[in-house]
Amino acid sequence: MKKVLLHATPVLLAILIFSSNFLSTNLFGFDNEFQNFSIWFVLSFFCFACGWLIDKTLGWIYGGKIVFAISVSTVFLTVMLVFFFRDYFHVNDPSTENLILYSLRNIYLGAIGYFGMVVPELIASQRENEKLNLKIEFVQETIPNAKKEAENTINESKIKSEKILQQAEVKLEEINIAKRKIEDELSQLIITERELLKQFENKE
Repeated sequence: MKKVLLHATPVLLAILIFSSNFLSTNLFGFDNEFQNFSIWFVLSFFCFACGWLIDKTLGWIYGGKIVFAISVSTVFLTVMLVFFFRDYFHVNDPSTENLILYSLRNIYLGAIGYFGMVVPELIASQRENEKLNLKIEFVQETIPNAKKEAENTINESKIKSEKILQQAEVKLEEINIAKRKIEDELSQLIITERELLKQFENKE
């Protein structure tokens, strides 16, 4: 289905633009003004829809080139058609003004096709902007919470480190006290041994 749209949509757009050469331009006259206006409105709507489908299938860049090529080629064919078949188009004098008037029809419908490509791009850009705004709001909301969590983590680590240091100081003090006791006991033991040696020597 996508391949069919890929090839059929540009062809349909070219046919719609070229068919405008056979329509009446008297939109606001007194004779059949509603019918003429309705035909041009429907034709413009279909060109808009073709531009939309071209943007969805071929993309903005490549699709834009296709629409531009279609517009230029239809303008060229229109000029050649009006010039060689001026009797059919009731153009007695194929002057520049008459050729421009017929070319403006094709340019108008080609511009409508471009407009059909622009609208989905604008909608997509709007959605992307909304997503970015939501991300920015989420980041702005999470930054204060992250700061608070970081501060709480730092405070907890400080408290834990202070407790560890206090426990280490207490253990160090206990080790020093035990060392002093052992040193005192050793010195007392040495003194006792010396006294016993002296007593033993005096007895001999």
